[in-house]
Amino acid sequence: MEITSVTVDGFRNLTGTLSAAPGLNVLWGGNGQGKTNWLEAIYLLATTKSFRTHQPQELMAFGAAAAHLRLELQRRTGSSVTLDMHLEAGRKVMLVNGKRAALRDYLGQLVVFAYGREALDVVCGEPEQRRRFLDRGILSLKPAYVQTLLDYARVLKQKNALLRVVAERPEHRDWLDSLDAWNAQLVELGTELHVERARYAEQLDAHLERQLFGAERVAIRYVSSLEPDLPPTAEAFRAAMTERLARRRAAELAVGHALVGPHRDDLAILMDGREVARFGSAGQQRSTLLVLTLGQLVLYRAHCAEPPVFLLDDLDAELDLQRITTLLAYLEDKAQTFVTTTKPGLVCTAARWLELRAGRFVSAHDGDYQPPADVFPEACLETQTSAAGLIPADGFG
Repeated sequence: MEITSVTVDGFRNLTGTLSAAPGLNVLWGGNGQGKTNWLEAIYLLATTKSFRTHQPQELMAFGAAAAHLRLELQRRTGSSVTLDMHLEAGRKVMLVNGKRAALRDYLGQLVVFAYGREALDVVCGEPEQRRRFLDRGILSLKPAYVQTLLDYARVLKQKNALLRVVAERPEHRDWLDSLDAWNAQLVELGTELHVERARYAEQLDAHLERQLFGAERVAIRYVSSLEPDLPPTAEAFRAAMTERLARRRAAELAVGHALVGPHRDDLAILMDGREVARFGSAGQQRSTLLVLTLGQLVLYRAHCAEPPVFLLDDLDAELDLQRITTLLAYLEDKAQTFVTTTKPGLVCTAARWLELRAGRFVSAHDGDYQPPADVFPEACLETQTSAAGLIPADGFG
């Protein structure tokens, strides 16, 4: 799949249309010009979620009552797809080829993998961020999985409401007759979550380019909150969760919320066998996250004929020249790529160069275009031209 255009109206500070090339697209300009906003628009159209906020009203331009986004896709089969999203305060409407679509039918039309500063919480943040990382990867392969996530969240919310009422008002202990029913649903839905996540983590680990950016070896392992080494089978998880729910019943009643289930699981992210979050440098943490994100991309390509889209925000802030060169060479035949930067000279290869000012594109160039000298870093001034593009003079990449 390849994005051909993205058009927005009333979305943040953006206006007009992004016309994309099949390969690498470089969005460049000064700070505050809207580069990240364009990536956010693409991500939102693909996933229905922003990577910066959970509040739709924050996505709309100042003073706007609504925002509309449209994305045109071209598939390798020759067919085209149009995705539309209409945003109002507290309301989001999604359309595929002009027809309203349910979430499970909308997801998967466009598959996007994104890397940026906000995503570092996957490595350094709370377990919830790592569970979401896994869930996003599963959804790229199996959009119907969203229904399992929604059902589990609904049942968990109902169980927590019941436990909270009983904890605060003991006279309602007769309501506990329904607790077993909620637990039974949690076991079945939790089993599906566990199996899908554990299987995906195992597959992802097998597709990691472990030493792409350094000598350290990256690895991951799914960790169940029930038992760290619980086998990734439905039978093992169902038995373990049923037993743990019975054992922790009194504790759940005392605290007033659920203590057992895959909503408490984690993903161990290791570098040379040690936790990256605790022992890795800032550069190693960024490299690890990039290896994981690229692994998701490669795993997707192994299962799907259509290439995905890769988004990388703030290129010059996140990666050094060697990593940039390695990354862009690695992505060349794997994904349509969009990167943002204030220093376009760091991209020493052929691309579509889209200059941005105040949310609008003011120029576009294709090929081995060199931006003006005042924004062209010295790192790329000594280059040699080859049929593949611009390569640093020292031969790296």
